[in-house]
Amino acid sequence: MSIEFHAEPGTRPTPSRAAWPDVDTVPTGIRTAVAAPVAEYLFRRAVRDLPVLVELPDGTRYGDGDRDDPRMILRRPRDFFARIGAGGLIGFGESYMAGDWSAPDLAATLEVFAARIDTLIPASLQRLRRLYVATHPADEHNSPDNTRDNIARHYDLSNEFFALFLDDTLTYSSALFGQLSPPPRWEDLAAAQHAKIDRMLDAARVGPGTRVLEIGTGWGELALRAAARGAVVRSVTLSTEQRALAVERIAAAGLGDRVRVDLLDYRKVDGTYDAVVSVEMIEAVGYEYLGTFFATIDGVLADDGRVVVQSITMPHERMLATRDTYTWVHKYIFPGGFLPSTRLIERTVRRDSSLLVRDDFSMGPHYAHTLRLWRQRFEARLEEVAALGFDPVFIEMWRLYLAYSEAGFRCGYLDVRQFLLTRADQPVRPSR
Repeated sequence: MSIEFHAEPGTRPTPSRAAWPDVDTVPTGIRTAVAAPVAEYLFRRAVRDLPVLVELPDGTRYGDGDRDDPRMILRRPRDFFARIGAGGLIGFGESYMAGDWSAPDLAATLEVFAARIDTLIPASLQRLRRLYVATHPADEHNSPDNTRDNIARHYDLSNEFFALFLDDTLTYSSALFGQLSPPPRWEDLAAAQHAKIDRMLDAARVGPGTRVLEIGTGWGELALRAAARGAVVRSVTLSTEQRALAVERIAAAGLGDRVRVDLLDYRKVDGTYDAVVSVEMIEAVGYEYLGTFFATIDGVLADDGRVVVQSITMPHERMLATRDTYTWVHKYIFPGGFLPSTRLIERTVRRDSSLLVRDDFSMGPHYAHTLRLWRQRFEARLEEVAALGFDPVFIEMWRLYLAYSEAGFRCGYLDVRQFLLTRADQPVRPSR
């Protein structure tokens, strides 16, 4: 099942423990009885060479870690292995939400596993993954009929919720810091978000009179900065909550005459634009619609126009192996989500449009620090999260999501990149 929060736009969600049946109930039955011992064997095999210390309630320890390495505490080992046996990585996440295991430094512990994700399961079993892993439910594919519901289940949780851990720019994507050593502080985040946005606008040559299309509004910060340069902006989103606040912020800045925000699927965009920009929205497009995404941009881009897309990416071979797999992140965080590889983006652009990737800027370590700052802010404001109506299971779910994401970027398994696209026959001048 997928978790949903039922709330009208502008109201607070009211989740309760009744909303978490797959967390509250430990799997049972013949399949679990058979799979749980196998899961325990594979887990012990995986951690025996990892720099992690696994601790059991009876004092037993295993793994190749010592007292200075990350610790994973199995509080209810039997339930932990039952969930993993029945649900694989979905069960791993649900077992954390249920309290079957914990870690004093969750991101560091998850980084150990993420760094070796390709070798945790023996190669012989990986070849059989299609026989035992779940596939995406039909109603979560990002068709025109499903996409708005998929988007709403994440981005319409509550504007107040996201504001608790984002900086004042309300930018929910990787920042670009001036330096990473010493580690960036919270006070550095807003300026780093502006630096990320400005780099994209510069690459797209956005200035006075530029006709800009933004795919994925967020809470409006990029549209605000583009309009402040003198551009005319059309931004499209499928999040009712985000659109409402973005429109409010744009009006408050006195830029309502330069920015239009439409509640619209990107596939229905019309018009002609000098620049198309999109920040971490491509992950919500889906593998089967990636070509449609770039073909749509191609169809509305002026002959000499520029496109800048910021995308989270994953290694190509891992993407191929997992693109049909239904994961914990899909079930609880991003229904319909898909992370492309750089190679897939380049191939799809060439195949389905008259565009080419002209520049590819990597900034993965910056996302690790962005997530670290969000996670620390989230932890500092848990009472306010609860006051919005979110229950303890939801809080554990988001704690795991933020730490899991940070771990992926810390070890380099995940990256985030800014891609510059132009038409194949367009000469590319150096960015200003």
